[in-house]
Amino acid sequence: MVAEPSSPLPGLQHLLAIVARLRAPDGCPWDRKQTTASMAPHLLEEAFEAADALRRGDPAASKEELGDVLVNVAMISQIASDSGSFSCDAVAADAAAKLVRRHPHVFGDQQAASAELAYRSWEQQKQTERRAAAVDQSVLSGVPIALPALLRAFRIGEKAARAGFDWPDREGPRAKVTEEVAELDAAIASGDQHDIAAELGDVLFSVCNLARHVGVNPETALANTTDKFQRRFRAVEQAFDYRLQGHTLAEMDVAWEQAKAAERSAGNGTSTDPHH
Repeated sequence: MVAEPSSPLPGLQHLLAIVARLRAPDGCPWDRKQTTASMAPHLLEEAFEAADALRRGDPAASKEELGDVLVNVAMISQIASDSGSFSCDAVAADAAAKLVRRHPHVFGDQQAASAELAYRSWEQQKQTERRAAAVDQSVLSGVPIALPALLRAFRIGEKAARAGFDWPDREGPRAKVTEEVAELDAAIASGDQHDIAAELGDVLFSVCNLARHVGVNPETALANTTDKFQRRFRAVEQAFDYRLQGHTLAEMDVAWEQAKAAERSAGNGTSTDPHH
């Protein structure tokens, strides 16, 4: 048993001590077998679970899932420390230094009267650091390829817009959605699967740009709509005792409308219907 240390952050210090114990020669065989590469998928999965808990506004689940993310960060840092690469403290120190560097309007003599100006200051500092390090200087280079495609498209459009490459108002991206849907219809009519896939991708990317202009995160919006569809579909299943085969679409549609009405009367529904 690892005793809880006395420190300003006893919980964090205790976690680091536990992780170090798991990685000790007589520790857990599974934990000792892991590498930074093998832990990467676990970190990604836990981050998604934490994001989902935060999206749902569940404090207890958010606390638990953020703890799982922290465990993965601590484990990966310990593995790196074991090989002489870096420690968890070094990770934290570098992160703290970066925050100070990229907030000159807080820790320096610059001013930022709005969130937008603060973000621009952050991006300018980041570009200065990239030039000094002779790395990829594209404003899009900081968007991880591993992000979900919808969120990545949103972030790419966001960064391009902050560089000045954007429509002046929402009418532009809205018209683009209509244009891309028409091109998708033409591709579907042609029956060319390659063109259909390409045009469908263009539609989704255009929707992401429109979402940005109307102030909606498309990843969150789609997640909420998927949750809503799942709730209502489960209600349809329950209405037929989970035996949908043998029932007509019209019968299931009645059950769907009943589920939708029940949600709305309970204050859980919205005007957006993923079924129609």
